[in-house]
Amino acid sequence: LRAIFGKRAEDVRDISLRASPGTQGTVVDVKVLSRKTRGSSGSRQEEEQTINRLNRERDSLLERLHTQWEDAIREFIDGETLTADLAHPESGSIVLKGGTELTDSQMKKLEGIQLADAEIPLEKEGDLRRLNRQFHHRREEIDQEYDKQIDYIKTGDNLPPGVIKMVKVYIAKTKKLSVGDKMAGRHGNKGVVSRVLPMEDMPHLEDGTPVDIVLNPLGVPSRMNVGQILETHLGWACHVLGMHAATPVFDGIPEAKIWDAMRQADLPGTGKTKLYDGRTGDQFDQEVVVGMIYMLKLHHLVSDKIHARAVGPYSLVTQQPLGGKAQYGGQRFGEMEVWALEAYGAAYSLQEILTVKSDDIAGRTRIYESIVKGENVLEAGRPESFNVLMKEMQSLGLDIRVHKAED
Repeated sequence: LRAIFGKRAEDVRDISLRASPGTQGTVVDVKVLSRKTRGSSGSRQEEEQTINRLNRERDSLLERLHTQWEDAIREFIDGETLTADLAHPESGSIVLKGGTELTDSQMKKLEGIQLADAEIPLEKEGDLRRLNRQFHHRREEIDQEYDKQIDYIKTGDNLPPGVIKMVKVYIAKTKKLSVGDKMAGRHGNKGVVSRVLPMEDMPHLEDGTPVDIVLNPLGVPSRMNVGQILETHLGWACHVLGMHAATPVFDGIPEAKIWDAMRQADLPGTGKTKLYDGRTGDQFDQEVVVGMIYMLKLHHLVSDKIHARAVGPYSLVTQQPLGGKAQYGGQRFGEMEVWALEAYGAAYSLQEILTVKSDDIAGRTRIYESIVKGENVLEAGRPESFNVLMKEMQSLGLDIRVHKAED
């Protein structure tokens, strides 16, 4: 802190965010953000000097760009004949008559801004307009770039209230694909990695080449994205033939061409091949579609999503656990999950989940005490959601009350 703030840091409490223990990675960027403060006359003088320097740099760059543009125009229209009179852009007076051949000596007398409006034969006029557009676009880019830098010097960074200076350290780390990570192809065929095996245990071709990924064929019929199958065949053929294929939307490669490419590459005509179990060495009963496709790793990593809860916050209204990792929430046991336990007749598990593990306030306190004492007693009470239901019915004008059953 002293390195950043100087002597003023002596009576400051350090509340820096620190990387958690065990974090490994490479520091890829460090940004020091600072708020603009009312400084001394010296610092204002430095600011003015910096702004003047940036303005001089901008002017020099624009001048160079303008000279290059003028030279490019002169070179481009040299020897062309004007198809109409060339007027001065400001005064409107005729500078050159139509039909005049543009020579080097004539063009030297004129400025680039005058030559830019020259009307020349149509086949070259489009290119001249494109050259002018490129010049104006680049000039705007330079202006915006320098305006941004000058604006930053005048205003500083946009920091939260009470923050004078902030340091951000960006750490990059590699995350190897693991079970639970999400991947996808280019046809909406997304899925989660269910298992990672050593290379020698993966299924392999007759020549011993192992496959990288095994996909479930049930992912195709119901979704009707047959493009992934066609990509598999075409990808393998392209790999063998050493060619690239681009198949735009609504204008994809015809199926016949894919089969032609397969034949040229001397690949099986069915698109399927014999596959062997890497663990036993036995051939699979059926031939399997093998090929090459693009597979992408999506930013849904299991390491960011994995989460568990024992005791945590509860909703104020329903007294049920909150949801989501950010709120340190629980897993929702919804209507369909209730049906599943009902179907299996797991009555006690269901009662526990719907009462003491959720919104039975008295019951969850009692079961916590019994667990601490080493006992295993389930005394379920009335869930808070039942009280919420009663209040809702009362608010509709229905007289509903709870009566204790007489012994």
